Order: sequence, then structure tokens, then C-alpha cells
Amino acid sequence: QVQLVESGGGLVQAGGSLRLSCAASGRTFTTYTMGWFRQAPGKEREFVAATRWSSGSTYYAYYADSVKGRFTISRGNAKNTVYLQMSSLKPEDTAVYYCAATQFQTMDLRGVDYWGQGTQVTVSS
Repeated sequence: QVQLVESGGGLVQAGGSLRLSCAASGRTFTTYTMGWFRQAPGKEREFVAATRWSSGSTYYAYYADSVKGRFTISRGNAKNTVYLQMSSLKPEDTAVYYCAATQFQTMDLRGVDYWGQGTQVTVSS
């Protein structure tokens, strides 16, 4: 059974940092694109960042414009773990953050094969 389990959410002041982790199990995720979405109250779920397999052990990272330069996504050595380092956090970053995995190169909401249960990130002003 495939599972994606997030951790690392919490409450932080504006300007602070948090690191989210997602551990995937139940299959091999080496060539899967893994990433993060978020959903704020009353809003649609939106893409945040993803890391897709390029070749060998090389992965390519890409980001939503709203987090570029502030968030960094990375894969763990075992390639079934993905991290999201969030810095310079803003109140508008407040949301439930979901880990996601897809067999496709592009991380698109409709193409996600597996979802985590979500972790709350709250940024106070």
C-alpha cells in the first residue's frame, strides 16, 4: 500500500522558517515527480514546488512564482523522501500543505497519483 506521510508543519511568525518532510513508501519513487501543493481556507489547492527525475541521480526543481526564491525543494538520498525548506514566510503562506507524487514529469493537480494527508502551516503576522 502506497503512503505519503508529511511532517514538520506548525505555527511560525512572519519572516520565519519551517521545513516540511514527506516520506513515501509502498513502491519505488525514484523516477516519480514528487512535490507539494497547498490549500488555504476557501481557496483551491495550488501547486507550490516539485522535483522531477532528469537522469541518473539528477533531479530538476521548479516552483510557483509566489514562492520562488523563498522555498527550496529537495529529494532525500533514498529518493523516496522530499523536503520543502520554507524561508521568509508570509501570512499568505498559511495553508494545509500536501505532499504529492506523479508518474508524469509535470506536477499537475489532475495528474497526481498519490497524496499525503496534509500538514498545517500557519504564519502569524
